Amino acid sequence: MSKVNKGDGQSSALHVADSHDLIRVVGARENNLKDVSIEIPKRRLTVFTGVSGSGKSSLVFNTIAAESQRMINETYSAFVQGFMPTQARPEVDVLEGLTTAIIVDQQRMGTDPRSTVGTATDANAMLRILFSRLGKPHIGPPSAYSFNTASVRASGAITVERGDKTKAQKATFQRTGGMCTRCEGRGTVSDIDLTQLYDDSKSLSEGAFTIPGWKSDSQWTVQVYAQSGFVDPDKPIREYTKKELRDFLYGEPVKVKVNGVNLTYEGLIPKIQKSFLSKDKESMQPHIRAFVERAVTFTTCPECDGTRLSEAARSSKIKRKSIADACAMEIRDLAEWVRGLAEPSVAPLLTALQQTLDSFVEIGLGYLSLDRPSGTLSGGEAQRVKMVRHLGSSLTDVTYVFDEPTIGLHPHDIQRMNDLLLRLRDKGNTVLVVEHKPETIAIADHVVDLGPGAGTAGGSVCYEGTVEGLRAGDTVTGRHFDDRAALKKTVRKPTGALPIRGATKHNLQGVDVDIPLGVLCVVTGVAGSGKSSLVHGSISADEGVVSVDQGAIKGSRRSNPATYTGLLDPIRKAFAKANGVQPGLFSANSEGACPNCNGAGVVYTDLAMMAGVAAPCEECEGKRYQASVREYHLGGRDISEVLAMSVAEAREFFGAGEARIPAAQKILDRLADVGLGYLTLGQPLTTLSGGERQRLKLATHMAEKGGVYLLDEPTTGLHLADVEQLLGLLDRLVDSGKSVIVVEHHQAVMAHADWIIDLGPGAGHDGGRVVFEGTPADLVAARSTLTGEHLADYVGT
Repeated sequence: MSKVNKGDGQSSALHVADSHDLIRVVGARENNLKDVSIEIPKRRLTVFTGVSGSGKSSLVFNTIAAESQRMINETYSAFVQGFMPTQARPEVDVLEGLTTAIIVDQQRMGTDPRSTVGTATDANAMLRILFSRLGKPHIGPPSAYSFNTASVRASGAITVERGDKTKAQKATFQRTGGMCTRCEGRGTVSDIDLTQLYDDSKSLSEGAFTIPGWKSDSQWTVQVYAQSGFVDPDKPIREYTKKELRDFLYGEPVKVKVNGVNLTYEGLIPKIQKSFLSKDKESMQPHIRAFVERAVTFTTCPECDGTRLSEAARSSKIKRKSIADACAMEIRDLAEWVRGLAEPSVAPLLTALQQTLDSFVEIGLGYLSLDRPSGTLSGGEAQRVKMVRHLGSSLTDVTYVFDEPTIGLHPHDIQRMNDLLLRLRDKGNTVLVVEHKPETIAIADHVVDLGPGAGTAGGSVCYEGTVEGLRAGDTVTGRHFDDRAALKKTVRKPTGALPIRGATKHNLQGVDVDIPLGVLCVVTGVAGSGKSSLVHGSISADEGVVSVDQGAIKGSRRSNPATYTGLLDPIRKAFAKANGVQPGLFSANSEGACPNCNGAGVVYTDLAMMAGVAAPCEECEGKRYQASVREYHLGGRDISEVLAMSVAEAREFFGAGEARIPAAQKILDRLADVGLGYLTLGQPLTTLSGGERQRLKLATHMAEKGGVYLLDEPTTGLHLADVEQLLGLLDRLVDSGKSVIVVEHHQAVMAHADWIIDLGPGAGHDGGRVVFEGTPADLVAARSTLTGEHLADYVGT
């Protein structure tokens, strides 16, 4: 038997399979991209940077990642594709060398109250199996520990067919769930304040109802009750008998005749729950939302004490801890507890659970608990929770796509995130990161800088190469890369204070602090130290506070900056007045809409499991309005031409002459103030970048009346050059007599502050205390906290 010598005859030439080490993009034209062609090295860390709105997300997410996902979807059968979301091929000539893309974006996790950190990461599923095996007393299978599963029992007869015979058999069915029956697994119960619904000293005919929109002559609301026959419409509500009050408040749905029309009568409480509580509060009109906030209170469920679980699920324990106790622990403490469970019968399960919990700690989320509702996570926390499932993955040669992974991270935490990105790369993966922070750009193997401006002024590659080359280059990012904001020589003096006493929300440990008014105050600290709990949980909205949080802008492809900011209303009225017609004609969602495309500007053709095709409407040429509406002019322009203007052009147009509209001018000034002068008025909201959406929301909130502005991480999505403009805006707000409180990690904002409140020293139960109060100069001089050390390094002292 001959033995083969493996070294014999081996060629030193590169194998053809090893030549595919680049992702090639040729002629990308998504959104504002201008025929972009680049080559991205595989198995390297590539950072995409550039000013907000320059086209980074259009290139990375809407082109490279979208095409990778589309091609994977096409490997499934036509039947399966019919159940999947369809994606059109991106506007690009050539895309070569793609690998499977895993997208870890900033999208908030579901706001369903049943979704928690544990359910979103499979940690809960593993814990439920663990308790079903080791819990004492044993109460049933894993479903018995699930707050999303209700217990069900059923019995009856079933018909069984065997050959040509049928036989009736008795059958029983039982499923043991862990859901609390009182709150149905939500942890909270809602209570309606009846005094906000009606004045019980009045009768229905005297106008007892105080619900918005419920008018006395409305047969759909008030008259259903008045003419139902269940109550006396002329008797004050407080004089109703027990039966009348029960029918009035909780009556079952029945058909009644009102003015000859058949309508459904049901008790007031279920009617309010269906018409108001089933809707998303954010989508309600302001006066309706205010009513709901007044009338409905959510309290912790008294039966399960907020744990969501049944008494049986809470009674089963391992080492004196129930599954509710385990989920309420901070994840780093839970990891230690699991490490102490040496039980060979469930060893593989304990290993998998341990790895998941350790990944949380490693990624800087050890301060969270598994029972934390996922809707309460910040954008940065949600993104890192999604990363947990990928850290222990044995997959290689995958393309990981990250959208600003350092959002919400203190400078102290950024190094840990950088290490994780490098670890993914070192396993043989391609890592693509959209990022603005210099600390993360600095670790890149390859940098792609887009610009030079935003919107139509961007969409081109300004630089490709190493970090050293970017620093030396003449791009906007290169020039600002080593920018450092200096400490202010003089700081403003407070005009008053907002006292907070004994704050204990979440991890706050009885915090007493005075937030100065009339100045720029920055609240900072490591992630999870209690900043948002202090600011959002302790400052009442009744105190003239305008709060701008990180919540996403809601809007469809029909929404645009003109509709979102309310700018279109004065413009429509001015067009109507100048032409003697109704304002509704100048709405693309109403009377003036092109009948062919219904005001969308494009015609969608559904191709079943294939990607739908959107073609510009031939009748209106993509302008959304009927031809007859486009014949009406204001200042020589029709409504579609106005919506095609940029904010800067519109400011000039509506600032003088026949088209002068002071109300529109004010809104446009605010948009320009936040650096959105390049944005087109009619650009769909769905095409805006994260930074653009954040600033659009800020511009809208600036119109609200209030003496205190509360901003949650306003630098999110902003380029180094855009941060300067934001600081100018914050200064103008303070100089106009407002108080500005900013929750922020960006050192440039800290250095520019008049006063800093630093929370810590750590996260979770290691935080929740004020570790510093004073001016930025004092914080830098003391270097007594993590924030002080990083700020001192930043300003170079």
